[in-house]
Amino acid sequence: MQDWNPALYLRFANERTRPAAELLARVPALQPARRLHIVDLGCGPGNSTELLVERFPDADVLGIDNSEAMLETARKQLPQAKFEAGDIASWAPAEGEPAPDLIYANASIQWAGEHEALIPRLFSLLAPGGVLAVQMPDNRQEPSHRNMREVAQLPRFVAHIGDASKVRTDILPIGAYYDLLAAPVRDVASVDVWHTIYQHPMESAAAIVQWLRGTGLKPFVEGLPAPLQADFLAEYERRIDAAYPERADGKRLLAFPRLFMVAQRKS
Repeated sequence: MQDWNPALYLRFANERTRPAAELLARVPALQPARRLHIVDLGCGPGNSTELLVERFPDADVLGIDNSEAMLETARKQLPQAKFEAGDIASWAPAEGEPAPDLIYANASIQWAGEHEALIPRLFSLLAPGGVLAVQMPDNRQEPSHRNMREVAQLPRFVAHIGDASKVRTDILPIGAYYDLLAAPVRDVASVDVWHTIYQHPMESAAAIVQWLRGTGLKPFVEGLPAPLQADFLAEYERRIDAAYPERADGKRLLAFPRLFMVAQRKS
């Protein structure tokens, strides 16, 4: 994919940061015998990293992302934290770095595949007593995302986009994540998994499209020639307008399911 657009992503910063805060609220107290080491895996423009810095002001906080544009924005926003380029699928602490006391991944690892291996691997990187905290959108079957794939398969777009079902695969069922973390071999102290369906009031169908242009729509639109990008977005907005009717105040309610998991390793 082309690089991410921090300004577009942050246009709905409050809505994007709310689940990040709610994930962090469920992280238990961390009490290592040394200075805390915290990793924000897929930190984006730093909105989630800022929450970590506020809660753990004396910790070493490291943000990891594969987007240079996002990292540049994060560094300007949070000079007290450290930010490095990295790939979620293969990231591990650098040689000589302490094991993380918290690996925090807000709305990022859904872009990485093979969660059956990824989740146990990330958990195994934790220090004793450390916590893995993950939040992922679980919205591929919502009208917002079904319509992306349906529009992508229209004849004038499919030659450029290809198989839309492969743009982002489904995440696992919630019980599968519980099983991956709760297995006795994991040396786990506790596992907490839950779903939340947010209902975001949006000003219009166009506002929903703008929200999704910063994330889910990106891989569909960016590979199209400019004239077809406009056609794609117009057809997609027409369908979104029908899928999310006006409410009593004229706004549209965007249902946004998210899956959360917090697992702590034994001390």
